[in-house]
Amino acid sequence: MPAKLLPTTLVGSYPQPDWLIDRARLSKMVPRVRMDDLWLVDRKELEAKQDEATVLAISEQEGAGLDIISDGEQRRESYSNRFATALEGVDTEHPGSTLNRSGKPIPVPRVTGKIRRKYPVQLRDMQFLRANTTKATKMTVPGPFTMSKQAQNEFYASGEAMALDYAAAVNEEIKDLFAAGADVVQIDEPWMQQHPDKAREYGLKALDRALDGVTGTVAVHLCFGYAAVVHEKPTGYSFLPELEASKAAQISIEAVQPRLDLKVLEKLPSKTIILGVIDLSDMTVETPETVAARIRKALPFVPAERLVIAPDCGMKYMPREVAFGKMQAMVEGAALVRAEMKH
Repeated sequence: MPAKLLPTTLVGSYPQPDWLIDRARLSKMVPRVRMDDLWLVDRKELEAKQDEATVLAISEQEGAGLDIISDGEQRRESYSNRFATALEGVDTEHPGSTLNRSGKPIPVPRVTGKIRRKYPVQLRDMQFLRANTTKATKMTVPGPFTMSKQAQNEFYASGEAMALDYAAAVNEEIKDLFAAGADVVQIDEPWMQQHPDKAREYGLKALDRALDGVTGTVAVHLCFGYAAVVHEKPTGYSFLPELEASKAAQISIEAVQPRLDLKVLEKLPSKTIILGVIDLSDMTVETPETVAARIRKALPFVPAERLVIAPDCGMKYMPREVAFGKMQAMVEGAALVRAEMKH
């Protein structure tokens, strides 16, 4: 991790190029099963074209001045399905169904056997990222609780047993990512917010199983859903202070669009907070002063030494030029607050 005060990063995703994926179709969904027909390039060229898009995403993050670089999730149809559909025990050919966060039925993988990781899923992604930037790096993986909620269980006696096997698979993946040079690995657990009772019952247990024996810096991201998909958001998290008890070092939160009362951050006294300061529901690029004001709102509750500056959530559904402008504003806004700290 950089020693710099108020380092900046993406939550994970960055818009994919129009020539790579059907963004118009993608904008209406967050795929849980594989959707190979979303890709616009020939199957034989896909990996090379995804590499090309990843280099672009890295260079734009560096160009905007970000301190911690992700691969922009350029190879993924969604934050979770690339990993979740690569596991043993999962039938992706004959999808099941579950209710999404808006209460609508969506196709999801069916779990028909024991969940196991057959091979490192994102290891090459991490190696490619590490080879293409000299800055600190972050790789994201879907969380075991969220994956268990995005599946139809036809094998396990309980949701908890299934989540714990997902956690074992995530644990193996995280260790491989750190071995390949990741500075931060972020576990995406948005469905903890959607299902707080189950998250309390076994979500934290699954999260800590995923972190068993992990020595690198791990972040956990909770949000209310993509702005492109979820328009009305609550003003408070149903599940957040509980993460103080987890093994994760960093907690990534959405703060702007839901107008979150940042006093809740006092309940995470040992954690670094990845603070969402960019509103992804508004296509207007913030001014650096607006971003700075949002950062300052957190300072009564979290010292600057425990803050990392980020957008509310993944940027993948935004127009690319808007996303770049917002990244620049975020970097400049953090610089304004950093300068004030020195005086």
